[in-house]
Amino acid sequence: MIFALRLDNKKVMKRGDLMKSVLHTLVVIVSIFAVFSLAVVGDHSTASAQEKENKSDNAKDRKAKGGKNEIATLAGGCFWCLEAVYNDLRGVEKVVSGYSGGHVVKPTYEQVTRGNTGHAEVVQVIFDPRVITFQELLEVFFTIHDPTTLNRQGPDVGPQYRSAIYYHSPEQKAVADKTIADISAAKIWNNPIVTEVTKFEAFYPAEDYHQRYYERNPNQRYCKMVIEPKVIKFRKQFFSKLKKQ
Repeated sequence: MIFALRLDNKKVMKRGDLMKSVLHTLVVIVSIFAVFSLAVVGDHSTASAQEKENKSDNAKDRKAKGGKNEIATLAGGCFWCLEAVYNDLRGVEKVVSGYSGGHVVKPTYEQVTRGNTGHAEVVQVIFDPRVITFQELLEVFFTIHDPTTLNRQGPDVGPQYRSAIYYHSPEQKAVADKTIADISAAKIWNNPIVTEVTKFEAFYPAEDYHQRYYERNPNQRYCKMVIEPKVIKFRKQFFSKLKKQ
C-alpha cells in the first residue's frame, strides 16, 4: 500500500514538472511574440511617419516649383480662333471656350451674340507655369489678334468680340500691364492698343458644340477663311513651343 502511494506521488510529481515545463515554454513563446509584435509596430510607425514626411516634402517641392496649374482668361475675337491656337501649345493642359465680363448669369450663345449681356467670347486656358508662363501666353495672344480694334476682330463686330485680359491675380495684372506697355513702346501697331485689363469675376463655358470647334470642323467655311490662316501663322512663329513638331 505504501509502495503504491509512493508510485502515485512520483506520477503526480512528474506530471507537475511536465506542466511547469509546458507553462515555461508558453511564457517564453508569448514573450518572443510580444517583442516581435512591438518591433513590427515600431517599424510600421516609423515607416508611416517617414511616408508622411516624404509626402510633406513632395508637396513643398511642388509648391516651391510652382507645381499647381494656373488659369488665364483671354478674349480676342471669336473664341474658336483662340482655342485652336492655345490647344497646340506645349504646357497647356486644357482650353475651354466660354463667356466672361458680363452681367447675365449663364448666358447662351444666342444672348451673347446680340451684344447686350456684356460678355466677351473668351477662352480659359489651364496651363502649367513650369512649362509655359503667363507672359508667353500673352505673347501668343497679341500675335493672333488685333488689339487695336475696339469691339471688333476682322469680320466679327460687336462688344462680344472685344480684346480683353481677365486677370486672376495681381501678378497676372502686372504682367499684362507691362506687356501692353512694352508692345506700345515698340510701336508694333500703328494704332493704340485698346485691350482691357479687368479683374476676373466669372466664367461660363459655352455650349458643347463650340468646344474644339476648329478641330472638329476644319473644312467649315469660317474655319477655312478666318481660323486656318491664324493657325498657320501661329505655328510658323511659335514652332518651338508646339506640342507636336
